[in-house]
Amino acid sequence: MPAKGTAAPLVLEIGCEELPPSDLDDAVESLRRSLPALLEELSLPHGKVVVEGTPRRVAAVVADVAAYQDDKEERLRGPPATAAFKDGQPTKALEGFARKNGVSVEDVVVEADAKGTEYCYACVRTMGRPAPEVLSERIGGLVSGIAFRKSMRWNGGLAFSRPVRWLLALHGACPLPAAVGPLTGGSTTRVLRGAETPELAVRDAAAYAGTMRSSGIILSTEERRCAIWEAVRAAAAAVGGAVPTSSRTDLLLEVANLVESPAIVTGSFEERFLVLPRELLVMVMRKHQRYFPVVAAGSEDDDDGELIPHFITVANGPVNKDVVAAGNEAVLRARFEDAVFFYEADRRRGLQAMKPSLAGTLFQAELGSMLDKTQRVEALVEPLSSLMSGAAFSEALPAAKRAAGLAKADLASSVVMEMTALAGLMGRHYANLEGEEPAVAEAIFESVLPRNAFDRTAHTPAGIIVAVADRLDSLVGLMAAGCAPTANTDPYALRRTAYAMLQTLVSNGVGLNLGEAVKAAAALQPVESTQETLSSVLDFVERRLEQLLVDRGIPIEAVRAVLAERGSNPALAEVTASALSNEISKGEDSPLPAAMRSLSRPIRIIRGKEFDLSAVVQPELFESDDEKRLWDAYCAAAEHKSEQMAVGEFLETVSALSNPVDAFFDKVFVMAEDEAVRTNRLTMLRKVAELQNGIVDLSHLPGF
Repeated sequence: MPAKGTAAPLVLEIGCEELPPSDLDDAVESLRRSLPALLEELSLPHGKVVVEGTPRRVAAVVADVAAYQDDKEERLRGPPATAAFKDGQPTKALEGFARKNGVSVEDVVVEADAKGTEYCYACVRTMGRPAPEVLSERIGGLVSGIAFRKSMRWNGGLAFSRPVRWLLALHGACPLPAAVGPLTGGSTTRVLRGAETPELAVRDAAAYAGTMRSSGIILSTEERRCAIWEAVRAAAAAVGGAVPTSSRTDLLLEVANLVESPAIVTGSFEERFLVLPRELLVMVMRKHQRYFPVVAAGSEDDDDGELIPHFITVANGPVNKDVVAAGNEAVLRARFEDAVFFYEADRRRGLQAMKPSLAGTLFQAELGSMLDKTQRVEALVEPLSSLMSGAAFSEALPAAKRAAGLAKADLASSVVMEMTALAGLMGRHYANLEGEEPAVAEAIFESVLPRNAFDRTAHTPAGIIVAVADRLDSLVGLMAAGCAPTANTDPYALRRTAYAMLQTLVSNGVGLNLGEAVKAAAALQPVESTQETLSSVLDFVERRLEQLLVDRGIPIEAVRAVLAERGSNPALAEVTASALSNEISKGEDSPLPAAMRSLSRPIRIIRGKEFDLSAVVQPELFESDDEKRLWDAYCAAAEHKSEQMAVGEFLETVSALSNPVDAFFDKVFVMAEDEAVRTNRLTMLRKVAELQNGIVDLSHLPGF
């Protein structure tokens, strides 16, 4: 056992068969949370915790882990003194307390608590156990606690994403015999499969990082990403090209999790394949083969950069690069030949001719086929465009209607049936080839945007109309058909659908009354949409809008204050919530505090009371000048108020009521004995409270 007072590094390496990229990320994040928590629980002082991973290993290195647990000294309260002693002698209650805690009766002291009651107390000292002992007992639970989306079980019943093949566990030079399923922790690791010695002994924890490095393994995910990116860029430059900057996101992240010892291989393909659409070539290389495409030098930042007939792949460990390049070239050639076949078949057929084939693809049992959905979206475009703010949407109606009728047609194309991620892209390509107007072709593509969290939204008027109409049809139809998401399931991805629709409206600042838009979509559905269904759709969309605005950094209080009044118009709600957030950040330099003072007392006094909403204020019933001044101030504010009023302007307007409101409540008794006078005063306060209607509900803000 190590000497007390010393510290040594701790290494835990879980070796397994190749983990999928997403599972590797999950394992690393899980261990980053659970390992420090375990060390804290075990009272083991330690230094920095580093958790990294490769496809074959998840490894944690912890600096300066103490040799022993911290000693603990606890002061435990026992029975009351009246029950602990009888005639000056200890009772069985006291003896049991002492025996349970390993102290003698003589070590027990009697002290009064804060209330003056005397109790027996004992100081119990627990000596810390050696770190190797306690760690060996708990590492098994630590490993089995790593959560994955899907796990498998094998010998010993251990659940993990892929079979665990070895376990390296060292505290300094001391192996930790932790049990993980059928495995026992030791000092042996495995390196690259093709290495001369695939299994290596690690003499101590401090030597682990050097062992990995000398074996060609880059343990750090971030270091692997940087090394791969620089090497890929250099390889592209060597053939006179560049790597698209867009490859640095999802493709680089995935490739870095597929290898632990990156080896860059450059390959080429025949120039005749460059007649295929760029999107198709890139999809085959990136999505199917995890290759980095190469574009002409200087066009790496251009989404439409010209491809050159080269690609770059990343192998794992030392390889014969000529042999690997030849093998990958053969695979890519076969892929491209298939793509040529599918593409030419689609060209001969035409986009318009593909549309009837959508009748054979089911959208949902009660809502019909994809052709039925296409026809509903086509019919929804006109009423939806009339509800959108701005003349551009009325002008874009012909293009939007044409695009809506063709937007799903490429789902029946051979290329998209093979590579579904090209939906929209191929539709735009075929539409351009067939002479459709540019606005129509672009709207076909934009109808599928945004496709993921990193994607852009539609930005042309026709594209916005079709993108919103398509998602609105899905939301209303599927919820009417009983397919609303639950807490655990969302088979039709309606949360993502609603979020994407809101992103489109908010990013483009498009005003739209969601209540009217939902009614228009419901009128076209083959299933009845009850008022309850319509309300459920609006509530569901508003919850997604709340999340969208919070994701944009707006405080939740500001978001809820705005959604209470402007939630039916997402773009206006975003502008209002952003402005309100800005006012909150100004503190007393903003008119917000004065506006809140103006409204808080009227709102509180009328809350819960029943009113005749048709009642009007009768100035002739005023009995004081303070009533008249408040009424005049209200009338000026009400006259200035407008439906689209900016929140800053509203706050300035309402803050002018602060002094009249204060004077009214200081000098006027609201609940007068005369019923007519009382009703008149309450009606005026209701009018004041309703000034915020349609703009913002300030009662959601702290301090209201």
